[in-house]
Amino acid sequence: MTLSYWDVGIVIAYIIGVLLLGFYLSKRASKNLESYFLGGNQLPWYYLGLSNASGMFDISGTMWTVGILFVYGLKSAWLPWLWPVWNQVFVFVYLAIWMRRSNVMTGAEWITFRFGDGKGAKLSHIIIVIFAVISVLGFIAYFFEGIGKYCTSILPWDLAFDIFGYQVSSAKSYALIVCGLTSLYTVKGGMHSVVATEVMQFVIMTIACIGVGIIAYNMVDAGQIDEIVPEGWKDLGFGWNLNLDWSNAAFPQVNSKIANDGFDLFGLLFVLMELKGIFASIAGHVPSYDMQRILATKSPSEAAKMSFLTICVLYIPRYFMIVGFTVLSLVHLGPELLSMRENIDFEQVLPMAINKFLPVGLKGLMLAGFLAAFMGTFAAFVNAAPAYLVNDIYKKYITPGAPDKRLVNLSILSSLVMVMVGIVFGLNAGSLNELILWLSSALYGGYVAANVLKWIWWRFSGNGYFWGMLFGLIASTVKLFFFPEYVDIFVFPIIFLISFIGCIIGTYVEPLPNREKVKQFYKQTKPWGIWGPIKREVMEEDPSFVPNQDFKRDSFNILVGIVWQMAQVVIPIYFMLRENTEMVIWSAILILTSYLLKKFWWDNLKNIA
Repeated sequence: MTLSYWDVGIVIAYIIGVLLLGFYLSKRASKNLESYFLGGNQLPWYYLGLSNASGMFDISGTMWTVGILFVYGLKSAWLPWLWPVWNQVFVFVYLAIWMRRSNVMTGAEWITFRFGDGKGAKLSHIIIVIFAVISVLGFIAYFFEGIGKYCTSILPWDLAFDIFGYQVSSAKSYALIVCGLTSLYTVKGGMHSVVATEVMQFVIMTIACIGVGIIAYNMVDAGQIDEIVPEGWKDLGFGWNLNLDWSNAAFPQVNSKIANDGFDLFGLLFVLMELKGIFASIAGHVPSYDMQRILATKSPSEAAKMSFLTICVLYIPRYFMIVGFTVLSLVHLGPELLSMRENIDFEQVLPMAINKFLPVGLKGLMLAGFLAAFMGTFAAFVNAAPAYLVNDIYKKYITPGAPDKRLVNLSILSSLVMVMVGIVFGLNAGSLNELILWLSSALYGGYVAANVLKWIWWRFSGNGYFWGMLFGLIASTVKLFFFPEYVDIFVFPIIFLISFIGCIIGTYVEPLPNREKVKQFYKQTKPWGIWGPIKREVMEEDPSFVPNQDFKRDSFNILVGIVWQMAQVVIPIYFMLRENTEMVIWSAILILTSYLLKKFWWDNLKNIA
């Protein structure tokens, strides 16, 4: 593809602007670890919310979402529940408040806050650091794979080369360049740089999304789509089986994609997504950029507002673009896709659509926008991971009294090391779909049990946390290397059960240690759950203490919030498909759920301390 000077100029201007902004803000990050990783807890919640949304607007996930919408139609709106995407609802309703009350810097430091400093607590502290590092390396590899595929399909230059007999493809060369540029401003500027650049990136991406949606709406009508897609493609509902047959539709080879994904038993898939989703959401934040932004807010109520804003600004513009590219591809990319025969690479649908349909100027803006989306998400992970190595390993166990300057320099060095190791993994990664399914189902399956119990069960100990996490990590790794043929979400219950057994064994091998620390955690965090003995002791010692009685209200707000979020996903899809009745119904649902959240959630934040 030949890019115009305007398009190339827009991309270059964006890259230069991001680098300059990142380096300009680097002085603010160099004061101490709190400034480097949390922005000194001085960043406004709405900046952090936009930053968080930008971090979730990743290019690899967008390519995957366009691909599944192409294949599964409206039913694809359920598939992101694999993560689950509505864990953010649990976060803004109550988990962000609980987490921010800890006043710590990382998830591993939070473990010490929860379990104390005993042997089991130290082991659990170490295991969460290991989990954080493994998950960040996995995501870096995932982003590396996605940006390489995207750039190869969009940019016209062949950058393949040989080094010491090793063939580096053009996709890997592009990924190396973009990852390198992103790492420059991220490791230099810390949280200040990441948030500022991500806010700018989010604005660019939103403008590009709206532009794509307008073009698609004017180029495709409902009748053209109906001629191509199979019966049931426009239906959001489903039965036990998927019942989506492309045999007599425009792209019969899509059936092989459905078979390879293993999603034909859609009812069973939905049940497992619900099961996993509930536990994964109660488990709360994984140790990544989302948790870091919560810990960076000024107060618990602002942490909740920040997480709420992330959903408010993310889904409608993003899906406006996703469905735009999907319908353009369905109607106008037939020859290109059919030429691939049985080997359609659905991860290439998005870049192919950008190549063919976007005019001069908007193409450059979209290129800059997706670079922004990638760089924002990549930067968020790069900035989050070193805190665990420096704050939770070096500062805690090696040199507790290390000066701030040394700690910041070590943070920069550890960021670079994490990037390089993640890139090595990315050079050997498989498809995006395989990485997504492993990260969301297998790896996190080993995380869930221990992290549910840590919030809701008084007897759960650091020793139980360590063994539960260890059992889960071992089980998910065994699945990855020895049983790759099984769909990860279907293996989740087994991994969860193994991890749960580890939790129970580890908890009951000894009496509850650090009882006073557990009481301190309960009094400061105020969680609901199975806290009977600890609650009684705290209330006896402090009669003024008022326990959390919001379980029913929080549960109601979570149900409302999930429907509210789903409305934001399907409204742009129905709008683009001209399904006006469904669009109006879901718009009314969005208005109703927004009112309910305002009354039963937002208005109560003023009482949160």
